[in-house]
Amino acid sequence: MARRFGPVQLALAGAGAVAAALDAVADAWVAAGYARAGQPVWAALVLALVAAASVATQACSWLWLCSDPPALRPALRPGLLAALHLLQLGFLFRCLHALRLGWKLCWAKTEEEEEERSRMAFLSHDISMLRLFETFLENTPQLTLLLYVILQTNKAEPSQGLGICTAFLCVSWSLLDYHQSLRSFLKDKYELSLGSSIIYFLWNLFLICPRILTVALFALLWPYGVAVHFPLVWLAMFLWVSLQGTDFMESPGPEQLYRAMVAVILYFSWFNVAQGRTLYRSIVYHSFILVDSTLLALSWLWCRSPSDEHSYLIPVVSAALPCYLLGLALRVTYYKWLHPNTRAQQEGGCDQVDANGTSNGLEFLSRSVPHLVNRRMQWLAQAQFPISWPVSQRFLNGAAAESAV
Repeated sequence: MARRFGPVQLALAGAGAVAAALDAVADAWVAAGYARAGQPVWAALVLALVAAASVATQACSWLWLCSDPPALRPALRPGLLAALHLLQLGFLFRCLHALRLGWKLCWAKTEEEEEERSRMAFLSHDISMLRLFETFLENTPQLTLLLYVILQTNKAEPSQGLGICTAFLCVSWSLLDYHQSLRSFLKDKYELSLGSSIIYFLWNLFLICPRILTVALFALLWPYGVAVHFPLVWLAMFLWVSLQGTDFMESPGPEQLYRAMVAVILYFSWFNVAQGRTLYRSIVYHSFILVDSTLLALSWLWCRSPSDEHSYLIPVVSAALPCYLLGLALRVTYYKWLHPNTRAQQEGGCDQVDANGTSNGLEFLSRSVPHLVNRRMQWLAQAQFPISWPVSQRFLNGAAAESAV
């Protein structure tokens, strides 16, 4: 039985909608500040990053609406929905629509609650995924730019320092929220504990911080070098994702958009997209990022001027490698001792990220309304938490049969 949607969940959904609105206001304020300071290039870069992230996110939102079951589509004319997405308001509308449904669900009668809860879960999963896309397409590049500006001007305003800390927390939080959203497809006994959530949050934070720092330092010496480095690494990640054979979107064209956005995420952070053992893919990815980030940091150390006023950054750069290794150690700690599979194994189950395909202990949460199961997030849940083929196939076949009726 899924957890009941109550006032606490409604408050969290409301906070997410407010955060989305405030983020848009903050972006405009930052761009205006750069323009007033006589830095139109930085202002244009901020607006370009916001525009690119917004267009990609709104495109995904619209494509998902077009492929969603009719019961999940808002009671608005298609033309009005299209206009909202063209005005870049589609994601905010989704948040408000989820709030309206959540308010209704808080006061729903028992006989109405199960279907409404399934509908709310569907919308929440999409919002979590869209938030993750927007965070990595907009906030992580902006965070790199903000750090570069501070280092370039050798001056940090209190608002900039606060913005950096908040952005790092938001990026790590979006990954945790996405992971928890995926886990909601599993039975309740596999939910994350508070300790597991904290470690999951921290190891993502410790892995992302050194990556952004080294890219910002590289840009400090070669601003245009990042314009070469990013496309090359992005292309390598895009090809790697394509070779893994993703099946997230409904058609080949939108699938390329999804792979392109995942490649941006992989530039900054690990993101699993394929079923099967993730251990070897994770080792390859982290080895590549570790080598790439080390080369960026060494190039800054080697080529900077001895009289460079940024000498105070040497201890910070020296701490970047231990920080990354600490993140990897926390990740190993999470999967070895704090992962929910420790509880599952005690109960005779198997909830391992690198399951060998021979156990059928890990099962998806069967819902009474199968046609309202979010196929996209379910596919990612299978990639992240592999289960035996017979179990997953029976569930998917059952859901497909229900949808066809």
